Order: sequence, then C-alpha cells, then structure tokens
Amino acid sequence: MRKSTKQPKKIASPKSVDPALDRIDRNILRALQADASITNAALSERVHLSPAATLRRVEKLKDSGLIARIVAVLDPAKVDRTTLVIVGVVLDRSTPSDFGAFETAAKGIPGCLECHLVAGEFDYFLVLRTRDIADFNRLHAASIISLPGVRQIRTFFVLKEILSTTALPI
Repeated sequence: MRKSTKQPKKIASPKSVDPALDRIDRNILRALQADASITNAALSERVHLSPAATLRRVEKLKDSGLIARIVAVLDPAKVDRTTLVIVGVVLDRSTPSDFGAFETAAKGIPGCLECHLVAGEFDYFLVLRTRDIADFNRLHAASIISLPGVRQIRTFFVLKEILSTTALPI
C-alpha cells in the first residue's frame, strides 16, 4: 500500500480586505500590527521596498482609513489594571433612545475598554479593566448599576486570558 503524498488542503486566509491591497501593502499592515514603532527603514527592509516607497504606502494606508490610528498597547499589570471583567447588560426596553442613552453613559465608565451591542440573551457586553475585585465593586456601585435603562447585569470575572490581541488577520 502506497502512502499518499497529497498534502491536506490549506484553508485560505480571509480575502475580505480591499482587493486593491497588494502583497506589499498586506505585509506592511502585518508588520505595523506587530510593532507600530518600527522605523520606516526597518519596515522597508522587511517588506523589500525602498524607504521612500514604503513611506508613501504607509501614508496612503493612513489616508484611506485602513490604518485607523496608531497606539501603544500597555501591560495591564504595569499600570495596576490586572482584573479583567466582562459585564452582560439587559435593558428594560429596546428603543433607539434607550440604546443611545445607554451607549453615551457607557462611554463614560472609567476603565471601560469596550462596549458591544449584541444579539441574544444580553443587549450589551462591556469589557472593563480594574485594579481588583474591590475596585470593580466600587465602580459597579458608582457607575454601572446607575446606567440608564438597565434591567439586569451579569458580571463575569476573567480567570485567565488565553488570547488577547489587536491584530486583525490580513
């Protein structure tokens, strides 16, 4: 019996990115997602392009809005924000004005990193960073329970972060 030399079919990477992006643009985006502090000279070496051409492409990616912003990702432990909390929120009513009032108020919660309108059992999920559980309890009492239109809140404390990334597949 002969062993098959046929390789398993590879799953294609997502192609939902603008088709006008070529291989070099994609490589630039991957490199910048990994380390946005890379110098233009180092980036140009990595993508095998001249520094001037690399800089033009990066500026074009920024101008097009594909690169929305460049930020520093902080180590939560070094800024004393080690407790990650996910809060599921159910509103009393599902009207545009109720959603708007909640969303405006949620943007003002200290330590709130994300707020997502979702389908399913909850209306929103909030992702928060606090110092510890006591700090979350103070925040809960001062801000979260008084959010407009809230009927129910369920809190989930993250025990272990398995994956946390800002990099999108390109």
